[in-house]
Amino acid sequence: MPQLIPCLNTSTIRPAPLVDKIDLAAECGYKAIELWNDDLKAYVDKGGALKDIRKRLDDHGLSVPDIIALRGWIWSEGEEHKKALDDAKWRMEQAAAVGAPRIVATPSPGPVNVAKGAERYHELLELGKRFGVKPALEFLGFIEGLNNVKDCWAIASKAKHPDATVILDSFHMFRGGSATTDLKAIPGDKVCVFHINDAPSTPPREQQKDADRVYPGDGILDLAAMLNVLAAQGYKGPVSLELFNPAYWQQDPRQVLKTGFQKMMRFMR
Repeated sequence: MPQLIPCLNTSTIRPAPLVDKIDLAAECGYKAIELWNDDLKAYVDKGGALKDIRKRLDDHGLSVPDIIALRGWIWSEGEEHKKALDDAKWRMEQAAAVGAPRIVATPSPGPVNVAKGAERYHELLELGKRFGVKPALEFLGFIEGLNNVKDCWAIASKAKHPDATVILDSFHMFRGGSATTDLKAIPGDKVCVFHINDAPSTPPREQQKDADRVYPGDGILDLAAMLNVLAAQGYKGPVSLELFNPAYWQQDPRQVLKTGFQKMMRFMR
């Protein structure tokens, strides 16, 4: 699968300093990197400048497909919704400052309402135009409000906006009960990023959390089947290693990235 881009989501080595995350990603073979707003904010709060982060990324030849994340925007009302949109503005500004064309829009808990979700996502996409940043809709397998491929794509497609895209994630597909065949409904050019990771055989699916994620190939998911469907749909974007495993966080980040890269690439060749 030569068109796919090996990418790192920096949650995989969360405790490492931001500049180390960037340097190590490039050193270990990744061609793209997903950064988090909280890391960028902490860097600026300590006196750093985002222009220096962008230069570091450019010097390494690392693209930034998206920044993570927008929160609280989808089901909120009144003043809470206004605050969520205000929060989105500085997060979008950060994304633009480091050269990211998109920002991940995550859901909140609450009953799924496809029509309302589509309306709110359209609103967010329009807000993004002011910053040159396009929100990408994500589902979370353990969130009642939006936890599967079908609902995520229904909201994105019903938003009727040319900039609409979705974030896909192998763990969230498993956790939320999505089928690999559900991916066949989504055109490849409507996928922003595919997060690759694996799930262990225990605990039971309904009890698994982000911290349970393991390296690709170390669990029970049929990652090859997922990537084959995406390839058939014409997807040519980033495949991003996204782990939140505390055991990995305690290890040498360079070794974690090397191991993750090797295991991920087995599914991308």
